[in-house]
Amino acid sequence: MKVAVYSRKSKFTGKGESVENQIHMCREYAVKVLNCNEEDFIIYEDEGFSGGNTDRPRFQQMLKDARNKKFDTIVCYRLDRVSRNVSDFSQLIDKLEKWGINFVSVKEQFDTTKPMGRAMMYIASVFSQLERETIAERIRDNMLQLSKTGRWLGGTTPTGYRSEMVCSRGSNGREIRSCKLVVVPEEAELVQLIYNKYITLKSITRVEKYLAQNRINTKNGAVFGRFSIRFILSNPVYAVADEKLYEYLSTNNYEVYSEKEEFNGMSGLMGYNKTRQNAGSSGERYRKSDEWILAVGLHTGIVPGEVWIEAQELLSRNKSKSYRKVKSNTALLSGILRCAGCGSFMRPKAGRRPGPDGEPVFYYICELKEKSRKVQCDMANANGNEVDGMAVGQLEQLFLTCPPVFDEKDLSEMKTWFNRDTKKDELHILEEKLFNTDFEMKNLVRVLAKEKSSDLETAIMEQLSSLNSQKQIYISAIENLLLKSPESMNCREPAETYAGKIFPPRCIAWDQLSIDIKRGMLRGVIKRLEWDGKGLEMYLKCT
Repeated sequence: MKVAVYSRKSKFTGKGESVENQIHMCREYAVKVLNCNEEDFIIYEDEGFSGGNTDRPRFQQMLKDARNKKFDTIVCYRLDRVSRNVSDFSQLIDKLEKWGINFVSVKEQFDTTKPMGRAMMYIASVFSQLERETIAERIRDNMLQLSKTGRWLGGTTPTGYRSEMVCSRGSNGREIRSCKLVVVPEEAELVQLIYNKYITLKSITRVEKYLAQNRINTKNGAVFGRFSIRFILSNPVYAVADEKLYEYLSTNNYEVYSEKEEFNGMSGLMGYNKTRQNAGSSGERYRKSDEWILAVGLHTGIVPGEVWIEAQELLSRNKSKSYRKVKSNTALLSGILRCAGCGSFMRPKAGRRPGPDGEPVFYYICELKEKSRKVQCDMANANGNEVDGMAVGQLEQLFLTCPPVFDEKDLSEMKTWFNRDTKKDELHILEEKLFNTDFEMKNLVRVLAKEKSSDLETAIMEQLSSLNSQKQIYISAIENLLLKSPESMNCREPAETYAGKIFPPRCIAWDQLSIDIKRGMLRGVIKRLEWDGKGLEMYLKCT
């Protein structure tokens, strides 16, 4: 009997029900009760993932293996290690029953082969979900209490502020340490500039171009992007808490936990419960504004209340005209090719004249070059038709020894996989966020190498630690997203690996594929592709 052992813990502690302890108890139970041998175990463990949903990489891999009958039984230490959601748990049991896979819980010792055992499992699952929701409610109640203090809870400080320790004495005489935000004058001027320019230009894209053309970068030296500008414009931390702002928040579904008298015309606002804390989740990171908890903070506001309100109304009006990524029907390397000089993506742009054979000609141009009008980057444009041909030609030579096999079923499955627009966009966004985080970390390292101030060194190290944590979340989310892709062509290898084996594109089917599928195949093979003004530098995932 092959047995799958599944363990999960939301946070690493190294004690109690750690994943190692869970695995040990499950193996011990399986050997004694199920008469398993030591070599019959397949271990799946998810450390740092919530039981609120099943969006976990190793859990999803276990389901794939269960469907492929790689084991006969799943053993877990306790039901809530698998899921704290009744619906998810019910669907799991139905799937396992359909696939002929047994399920065993060591702690509860339920027998899924009998009706009473299944009923008891569902009851236990209901209480697991109740416990999760109770914990979530306690956390929210705690946030409400914290909001009354107006203090900074830690993390990456917003542009315009730094964190400062504040010591006080409690009613029992014990020292209480907390943090508050303190204005950084030069950064505060930058925040005011962004708000004023947005209200004047009425477009985030125009603000982005203005900042790039004038070499105005973030506090970490990185180029301002649309998302970072939008975050500054929508962050209530900058708004001066005055009477007009109180009226606006009260009538626009914001949860305000400060009295009107506390809006003194000087302090800024503190926002709590703004982000989702699901490690490894690739979904929306920020909650909707009506889920935020707002309170008057201990810090000084930077932007007048009426200016912040005007920015919110403008953001709301511009939603229907929000940025849409340019789509090209010809450029194979769109979303793959980067500028070797600054690291920005190179986007396709149509040429004015057709080629010698009448075919449409296009170019790849560096995004930063275009935004800054050559101020921050002056990389030569790449002839898109030639560069696409060079990339495909190089791959054709590399994979010439591995001829592809296509049939009608293969093409159908490939189209199903590569045409999942939502997943492609999600993966592209995550990859871009990961690249930007890496870029920001490199800039901080450069600053750290130049500076000798111990205070600045400490601040930079804290920032690097925070960015590294965010980087690991992006990496985990990307891996999780790739694990969800169906395994192609009845092959046990991941679709990404298999993409490297369906080349060369000389095959008859290549011309029959859509531009999206071709681009997806190239992305599955190419790890990094850069244009240096004269030629391409290509690094592959598969060789």
